[in-house]
Amino acid sequence: MINAEAMSESGTVFLIDDDPGVRDSLSLLLSLKGVRTQPFANAETFIDTYQPDWTGCVLTDLRMPGMTGLELQAALRARRIEVPVVVLTAHGDVATARAALKNGAFDFLEKPVDDAVLLEVLHNALRIDRERRAAANSRSSADARLERLSAREREILALIAAGHQNREVAAQLGISPRTVEVHKARIMEKLECRSLAELIRVSITTSPAPSH
Repeated sequence: MINAEAMSESGTVFLIDDDPGVRDSLSLLLSLKGVRTQPFANAETFIDTYQPDWTGCVLTDLRMPGMTGLELQAALRARRIEVPVVVLTAHGDVATARAALKNGAFDFLEKPVDDAVLLEVLHNALRIDRERRAAANSRSSADARLERLSAREREILALIAAGHQNREVAAQLGISPRTVEVHKARIMEKLECRSLAELIRVSITTSPAPSH
């Protein structure tokens, strides 16, 4: 049973390891440090139960029966699940570490790991997840506001964001500078912007996110 409270906005460490002793010891360590955890006995269970609104990072073993840590990374990527993955293993070698990092692992740690190092890595992973979600939410909000604009207003916004003055926008679109000013006022009202700088920032925010 997934603990809904553990899936709070502060983030949860999804702990995946087939060894119950390891799961218990890591859960205890992290809970004593104020870090929420949700243990899983295998990667398949995590994949099957994962919900898009879960915030946090994955701390996974590498060698497990069934789906391995590397296979878990591939499965997450195939499902477009963007969650930081920290690999913790007793079977570390350069080739495996490179494979994990090449597959997008946030970090690769070898057992036994210093508690302070583990906590620092996990806190950074949780922070990265929060920042990524905040950026995605900001884009989503800006996109929703952008939908309020007419086709002409979108044209004008694009030209303004590109640095063109009212007279230049008017000349390119074959309208008067006064009409541009009226449109600009409506655009700022629809996008809930109070300044030109904020208007440009919203325009940049709604630009497509870079692909990875």
